[in-house]
Amino acid sequence: MKIGYLFSGQGQQFDGMGQDLYQTEPSYRAVVDQASDILGHDLANESVFDDPDNVQTSIVTMEAGIAAILADELPSIAGMTGLSLGEYSALLAANAWSLETTLPLVRDRAQMMAMAGEQEPGTMAAVLKTNAQQVEAVCSELRQAGHRVYPANYNTDHQIVIGGDEAGVQLATEQLHNAGIKRIVPLKMTVASHTPLMKLASVQLGQRLTDVAVKQPTTAVFSNTTGQAFDQDSIKQTLAHQLIQPTRFDQCLHQLADLHCDVLIEIGPGTALTKFAKKTLPDAKVVNVESVETLDALRRVMKEVAYG
Repeated sequence: MKIGYLFSGQGQQFDGMGQDLYQTEPSYRAVVDQASDILGHDLANESVFDDPDNVQTSIVTMEAGIAAILADELPSIAGMTGLSLGEYSALLAANAWSLETTLPLVRDRAQMMAMAGEQEPGTMAAVLKTNAQQVEAVCSELRQAGHRVYPANYNTDHQIVIGGDEAGVQLATEQLHNAGIKRIVPLKMTVASHTPLMKLASVQLGQRLTDVAVKQPTTAVFSNTTGQAFDQDSIKQTLAHQLIQPTRFDQCLHQLADLHCDVLIEIGPGTALTKFAKKTLPDAKVVNVESVETLDALRRVMKEVAYG
């Protein structure tokens, strides 16, 4: 049996996330307590864990805790990917760096993105039931006219997120509506992640990564930026570029499919990646883990797969 991991990104966090796991799963609790020591605040406290200022470090902590539970119960993992922030969790799970390295780095990344967003305010919107060529053509035409809007996330073959300044995203929305696209969903974002508006954060993150110790991942981790597996020499540059380049989660899913994974497990808050995987790989068995209830559901699925 081959298993692939999908680590959630930012955007589907919820109040009280991980609290039930902290109360019932010793492996999870140990990771959260270690993270509290590293960051200097009590992540066992729900109000601290849910604080918007801590959202990126809290998500990575949650995902590291769930990965620790699964490491004790599942066979080895064939491959991994994550959506944006989730790549940091994936690289942690693949032993490319330690929790002590990851959490301060993620905390600083969040601050850099916020600062870049203050200088270059942006927004994002999900374009549904479309295709890459259509979205790229509209964005390209608007950029030629001096507007700032870009494809930011290629989630599936038919769902693409655009990002840019408010005027550019609004104009692209109007043009796509006029072209027959019915559903375009504004996202609650004040930064245009994975677009050139994040250039300042990308430069700062590259500098921050200079002295970070990284190792060769022990399991293949596929990059949203390149669509290929990270290697030790490319991790830093790729993560810095990730902030200004579109994510290609669709390509990462196809890479996991090529590894013949029997089960894909989304780790972290929400079910967005589960939905993307089911649309991209309709024959795959996909489950998510974000709570005690979903963890127990995964355990039942694994028994079914193991024993037929």
